[in-house]
Amino acid sequence: MHDTLMDYLRIYPEKWDELTEEFLRHLSMTGLSVILALLLAVPLGIAITHRKKLASVIIGIANVMQSIPCMALLGLGIPFFGIGEKLAVFMVFVYAFLPILKNTYTGIASISPQSLEVARGIGMTRVQQLFRIELPMAFPYIMSGIRIAAVAAVGTMTIAAFAGANGLGWFIVLGMNSRNYPMILMGAVASSVMALGLDFLLGLVERALTSEGLLPPSQIRNLSKTVRQRRKTMAFLLCAAMVFVSLFGYIKSIAPAAASGEAGQTGEAPVSDRKLVVGSSNFTESILLGNLYAELIEANTDYQVERKFGLSGAAVCFDALQNGDIDMFVEYTGTALMNLLGQPMDTDKDRVYQTVHKLMLENYNIATSNPLGFNNTYVMSVKPEVAQKYGLEKLSDLIRQSPKLRLGCTVEFIQREDCLPLLEQKYQANFKSVSGLDASLRYDAIEADEVDVIDAFSTDGLLAKLNLTPLEDDLSFFPPYYAVNFADNQLLSSDKELAALLSKLDGKIDEQKMASMNAAVDIDGKDPADVAHNFLKEEGLLTD
Repeated sequence: MHDTLMDYLRIYPEKWDELTEEFLRHLSMTGLSVILALLLAVPLGIAITHRKKLASVIIGIANVMQSIPCMALLGLGIPFFGIGEKLAVFMVFVYAFLPILKNTYTGIASISPQSLEVARGIGMTRVQQLFRIELPMAFPYIMSGIRIAAVAAVGTMTIAAFAGANGLGWFIVLGMNSRNYPMILMGAVASSVMALGLDFLLGLVERALTSEGLLPPSQIRNLSKTVRQRRKTMAFLLCAAMVFVSLFGYIKSIAPAAASGEAGQTGEAPVSDRKLVVGSSNFTESILLGNLYAELIEANTDYQVERKFGLSGAAVCFDALQNGDIDMFVEYTGTALMNLLGQPMDTDKDRVYQTVHKLMLENYNIATSNPLGFNNTYVMSVKPEVAQKYGLEKLSDLIRQSPKLRLGCTVEFIQREDCLPLLEQKYQANFKSVSGLDASLRYDAIEADEVDVIDAFSTDGLLAKLNLTPLEDDLSFFPPYYAVNFADNQLLSSDKELAALLSKLDGKIDEQKMASMNAAVDIDGKDPADVAHNFLKEEGLLTD
């Protein structure tokens, strides 16, 4: 724990500029989400107060929306909003909407009928009742809902990093992938500070704007009219500042010019309005490969490169490429064949590549690069003591002993027809238990003896760090997973120089080089962008 805290304090100065940028991005997206929820939920809460049946329907719908898991909501939102900030704002808006709506409804519905009767008796109109009686008396309830929504929104927004929106969740994603606990702590602490800060500021607004007659006796100060007016003015200015920061920060984050400010640039690229977006999945190797292409393009062209890293898997990257949200991403031939193109499994690496190349171009107008050089296939892995206890050397041994073993694997491995379902169907594998885990967490699970076997990848740096024993695939069960770059064919056809530049990475990375880069991030704690930069220099692909 002491080492983690010391490392946390050490990397803070190194990451300060990036942390500040992502803190402001996170704050602006969170603020905009809550503002939009406020603008819709409060009027709707007022409207349904005197319509009980409609209120049940509306609040029921809001409850259903809030019950949808975050990752599912992100997946459902991609076809409509694409990836990035818009999708993040939509997701958090959904979760912020319900507490504001319910508290508005509850606050107004709880007002005594006698109070409203008196208001009507002295001749107040319906509008006057709303603004002079109902809203002031319901204000503490409404503010309570806003504060709950704001604090929850800060935490929920960290999930948006899996949809290319970055924010403070980006540090958590990087930390989880490389088991870099100080990096996780950096994102988590900043998120907590933001949540506490927002709650404190909104508490000041609530106290300043709440009528003293509604406060508990212990909080009544009998302030003068001048002091009360000054507090209200300050509260309104504070609200205006929060709105300004949210709107200005969001507009700045989605402006085309922002692309040139993305982390990872080296040197000064020529000013250009040409923009190119590189995507990646949410694990170390994919982020490294994304950085390789991003920096190669930045250093040799006038494109402004935007990085959309940490997307939640191959399917999300593929959808983003088809929708035009990204221009390229690296994936593996076996994954593309079965998961993206829906083709039957094939173990011939050349035939797999040719099928993927042909169908991607014909069906989606997506260009497939030549293989980058390495085959990152699955290797079922166990601790040495587990291998010795159960006599595990090969995949066939694992299948035979599977009823005694606990499997911890990615959700993708559980679902893909060429992985666990085929093991169970073709070879009658029957594990004692199966736990779906994030790609990075499965290493934590096996280290803590929570599971006995994991679905590692052959180039994972953590295989060596944890001294795991990879089992030989004596059944030739897993198809070839050669890394290739998928890119918008229209882009490459219109820019032959770019296509020639990208081809310089073809065949450049063998298994040993890729494993070494992964280890530099996962074991040595280096930044993926720095590791990619060093590789490009060593290969003579950078001029600086």
